[in-house]
Amino acid sequence: MVKWLVRLAISALMAAPAAAMAFDGPELYPGEKALYEAAAKEGMVVSFDTGPTWANWKTEFANFKKRYPEVEIVYNDIGSAVTVTTLDKARNRPQADTAYYFAGSAVDAVAKDVVAPFKPVNFDKLPDAFREPEGKWFTIHTLNVAFLVNTKLIKTVPQSWADLLKADYKNSVVYLDPRSTGQGQVVVFAANFAAGGDMDTVTPGIDYLARLHKAGNVLRTVGTTPYAQFLKGEIPIWIGYENDGLKAKYVDGMGDDVAVVIPKEASAAAPYAISLVKGGPNPSAARLWLNYVMTEQGQVTFAEGFVRPSVPGVTLPPDVAAKLPPAPQLRPVDVVKAQAAKAAIDSGWAHAALGQ
Repeated sequence: MVKWLVRLAISALMAAPAAAMAFDGPELYPGEKALYEAAAKEGMVVSFDTGPTWANWKTEFANFKKRYPEVEIVYNDIGSAVTVTTLDKARNRPQADTAYYFAGSAVDAVAKDVVAPFKPVNFDKLPDAFREPEGKWFTIHTLNVAFLVNTKLIKTVPQSWADLLKADYKNSVVYLDPRSTGQGQVVVFAANFAAGGDMDTVTPGIDYLARLHKAGNVLRTVGTTPYAQFLKGEIPIWIGYENDGLKAKYVDGMGDDVAVVIPKEASAAAPYAISLVKGGPNPSAARLWLNYVMTEQGQVTFAEGFVRPSVPGVTLPPDVAAKLPPAPQLRPVDVVKAQAAKAAIDSGWAHAALGQ
C-alpha cells in the first residue's frame, strides 16, 4: 500500500503544472483562495475509496482539478469496510487524507479514532442524521430505495408498497438479504417507514416483508447486487437503489424498459459520507477537497451521476432535475440507530419472512 501511494505521489507531482495560477472569479465560499494557496504547497490529496465509476467521482476529480490545477488527486477503490481497516492499520503513519464510505463504516472509523473533526461548507444545512456532531463524518450524497421495474415484464407499474402486495406481482420481486447486505438493511427501513415504523421500531417493516413473502410475490432474495441480471431482463421488480435504475435507463441501454419509482408512502435515504483522516499528510488539500464536494457545484456533479445531493436546496439543471424529481417521502436512515437495530432485523426478518 505504501509503495503504491509513493509511486502515485511521485507521478502526480511530476505531472503538476510548473506555474499554474489560482482560479479567476468569485470564491465558492469565504477563504477558498487562501485555502487553495496552502493546498498548492502540499500539491496533492489522497482520497480513499472514491472509485471513479461510482457516484460520478470521475467528473468530480476532473472539475476539482480544473478549478485547482496545482493540486493532484490520488485515489483508490477498496470498499467501505476495508477503508476503515486500512486507516486503522496505518494510524501511526496515515497515507490517506480523506475517506469515503457508507456512513455505517464512518461510525466505525469514529470509534477507532482514525478520523478528525472538520465542518465543511454547508455542514449546518445537513439533517442531524446525516452528520457526526463534531464533523468527524458528514453525508455528501444518498442512495435511495426505489422499485426498479422491467416494463417489458410488468405492465402495471406499482407505485406503492401497498400495490406490491397485489396478486399481479406473484413471483416478481427481488431484493437483497438484509442479514448480509447493507442495501437489504436499508430496504427493511424503507418498508418500515412506509408501514408506520421509525428508527426505534423496526417490527412494522419486518411484518410488511413477511406479508410480501406470504403473498408469494417474492421471487428470491439475493446476497449480491443483481444489476447484471436486471439488465438481462431476468428480474421483473427489484427493490433496490434508485441510481441503479437510472443508470440502467440512461446509460446501459434499457431506456423505457425500466421504470424507477420511489414508493409513495415513504422510502429510505441511505447516507454516504466522507471524513478528514486524522493526521493525514496533506491537511489543507484535504479540506479543500472536502469543501469542494459540499459546494453546490460539487453537489450538482453527484446528481449528474444519479445520486441525490445531501445538501438541501441545491438547484439542479433542468435535465438533471427531470431524472431526480422531488421525493419528499424519502426519510433519512440514522446509521447509528441502524447499527443498533441490526441484530433485531437479522433475526426478526429470518423468522418472519423465511420461517427460520
